[in-house]
Amino acid sequence: MVDARFDQAITLIDQANGEDPRTELVDGQPQPKELLFSQRVSAWIGKLMDDPSEALLLAARGHTIRRWQIPRDTYSKDNLGYHEWRDALATFHAEETAAILRDVGYNEEMIPTVSALILRKNLPGDAAAHALEDADCLVFLETKLADYLDEWGDDKTINILRRTVKKMTAKGVGFVSQLDLDGRCLKLIEEATK
Repeated sequence: MVDARFDQAITLIDQANGEDPRTELVDGQPQPKELLFSQRVSAWIGKLMDDPSEALLLAARGHTIRRWQIPRDTYSKDNLGYHEWRDALATFHAEETAAILRDVGYNEEMIPTVSALILRKNLPGDAAAHALEDADCLVFLETKLADYLDEWGDDKTINILRRTVKKMTAKGVGFVSQLDLDGRCLKLIEEATK
């Protein structure tokens, strides 16, 4: 059973993500990118798990909160810089989400559980952590992959896709074939999963 504070927390997380100055057109209307991303991840959670926990639903919505505030270009363009950026983001997202959860009255039992999911601390043993990873990867493949193809080139994209698929469960990978992807994306994913 979902806590009464859940709706309030989701509303505040969505408001924060709704401040994203970056937009994506949906039905001809500009929508904040991070709001769309978190909503899409939440929708995938519902497909990946029959009865997701309240903590997982909160983590799914808050795991990229205000991502635009720590741009990728503030870290070096190498592999080390990428991992430093990802670590900084995860900590930031966990702290921002925890602050909202405290504000709406969640106790110190729920907050560490949500933070652990956001920080990916329970991988590889926890089903909820795997569902969040799968959902995140599926939304990336469905909505962001095509934007990077020209920048990365085919070889780099295949390597990234191999690492992406390796992080996913068999159930998550099973959903990849259902994604609405263009021909180039499908070809590269097929190559990466050989």
